[in-house]
Amino acid sequence: MPRQIIIFNLALLVIRLVGVGMAAHGAQKLYGWFGGHGLVGTGSFFEKLGFRPGRFFAFAAGAGELGGGLLVALGLGGPIGPALIVLVMTVAALTVHIRNGYLIGVNGIELNVVYIALAMALGYIGFGNYSLDHVLQLSWSSLVPPTRVTITFAIAGAIALVNVALRRPQPPPATEAPK
Repeated sequence: MPRQIIIFNLALLVIRLVGVGMAAHGAQKLYGWFGGHGLVGTGSFFEKLGFRPGRFFAFAAGAGELGGGLLVALGLGGPIGPALIVLVMTVAALTVHIRNGYLIGVNGIELNVVYIALAMALGYIGFGNYSLDHVLQLSWSSLVPPTRVTITFAIAGAIALVNVALRRPQPPPATEAPK
């Protein structure tokens, strides 16, 4: 194998490490690992954001992050893992981070944008020779041409926007009637 192809495939392997970080975010939400709050704490936070029921949305976000991250890290499933990352990072960007601007130092959308960009690049380029897709001889480039990858990302974006639209403001606290 020519040296440039080896370097290209090693670069894709390194880029896929983004999946490890995404999976860790999911494990924080689902299991409370790595300093996370688990489903109860994350569900409570999601309720404050207007996602009701909070635990359901926390589970969906955690499962998307964990599943998408593992698929990307392992290089399995073609554009499915990257699309899951695009979905959850779009929702996070629009509901939590965008109001803080761009930079991560002020909790802005910077990290969301990086995850989305890397996921989309991997969705179009593929995972390379050092991936389970390659080992299992799953040729996603022939199974899923670029037009279908675009459609996959468009569906993920649409689901993200529906999630954001489903938010409901927190009801006002109950007040007791005067006695």
